[in-house]
Amino acid sequence: MRRNLWRVPDYRNLWLSHSVSLIGTQVSVLAFPLMALLLLDASATEGSMLSAVEFLPSLLLGLPAGAWVERLPRRPVLIASDVVRAVAMASVPLAYALDALNLPLLFVVAFLIGLGTIFFDVAQLSYLPSLIDEDELTDGNAKLEGAGSVAQLGGPTAGGFLVQLFTAPVAVAVDVVSYVLSAIFLLRARGRDVPPEPIEQMSLRKEIAEGVRFVFGHPLVRPLALCALAADLAFAAVLALQVPYAADTLHLGSGVIGVALAVGSAGGLAGAAISGRLAERLGEGRTVLVGIVVFSAGAALVPLAGGADGFAAGLFVVYLGVVVFNILQVTICQTTTPERLLGRMNATLRFISWGSVPLGAAMGGVLVGPLGVRGVLWAAAGVCAMSVLPPLFSRIRTYDEGPEPEPAAEAGAPPRETETEGAA
Repeated sequence: MRRNLWRVPDYRNLWLSHSVSLIGTQVSVLAFPLMALLLLDASATEGSMLSAVEFLPSLLLGLPAGAWVERLPRRPVLIASDVVRAVAMASVPLAYALDALNLPLLFVVAFLIGLGTIFFDVAQLSYLPSLIDEDELTDGNAKLEGAGSVAQLGGPTAGGFLVQLFTAPVAVAVDVVSYVLSAIFLLRARGRDVPPEPIEQMSLRKEIAEGVRFVFGHPLVRPLALCALAADLAFAAVLALQVPYAADTLHLGSGVIGVALAVGSAGGLAGAAISGRLAERLGEGRTVLVGIVVFSAGAALVPLAGGADGFAAGLFVVYLGVVVFNILQVTICQTTTPERLLGRMNATLRFISWGSVPLGAAMGGVLVGPLGVRGVLWAAAGVCAMSVLPPLFSRIRTYDEGPEPEPAAEAGAPPRETETEGAA
């Protein structure tokens, strides 16, 4: 019988760290650009560039981050990432108090936040399998995704009120506190945290190449990576255009748009709640396919919308499917990857996902001219629908919980005995 993970101290502390950090981050999602626009008179282009800078570390250092994480105990990496982000964010209200706040400082802070986030995410995904049993990973990932949905639901709203009542730098200070609390919770986690011994000493370049080769050579990880790449490209365009679409095409007010976005986040919360039961009933592989079908249907509902109800319903279905897919994708990748490759596998997948964000957003912007906003959203829905093809025509379709012996040999990983030992 599986344990109640809320009663597992190490997992509970990791979840608390993850949750409090996300809430602070979501507060800053609104407060940070508002500070640039309202206090520093930044242009819309400068505001969008500020958001893009946060993804630069993923593009520049996303792949080597995985190799570096694997050489170190994961918990100190997580704590160091929180400390870096807390110090970077603390410089903003301090500079404001000293009347020294400027746009270049915000760009540096955004880059450091992105740098800390890529290391934190890769280390967390690699640390989780050492805290709980393999058959608890779906539940563990679902609870972490659920925390993300709750943060998305309430964080921006809280950030808006904090900016309105206390100014943007005070709202950013809340994020500083969240990173400090996150580090404190991690200090209380005491799970096994010894980096696996490498089978052979390699240069950083060869380690990165081995991780990429594993992801694209593994018959289960590869189709999930290709699906995520297509879906993330499409959703990057949707996210870039959803507010202009709601405001200019559907003629919705800002308050109504905010409610619709909150309804979408609620769909993610529902996906986190049902993913475990779906996986138990259908099997993990088929649940992945269900998630893709659901988020593709939601992507089609968005351009079909004629008003606020249809727009909110489309977003709800999108987030419902996305979260179900994310939970099962992460779980399958964690359980089929040797422990010594977990960091590089996670970093490669993050590089693929986050690297596609600026590309998809740029493509969506370019296509608005010839296709119109609604036309771009239809194109994105089509790409989402096609993203089901790699998993559908792979072993994912018949995969159920538990490792398979063949993939490791095909991907150049160590023998299955090593894999099973590492994933436990």
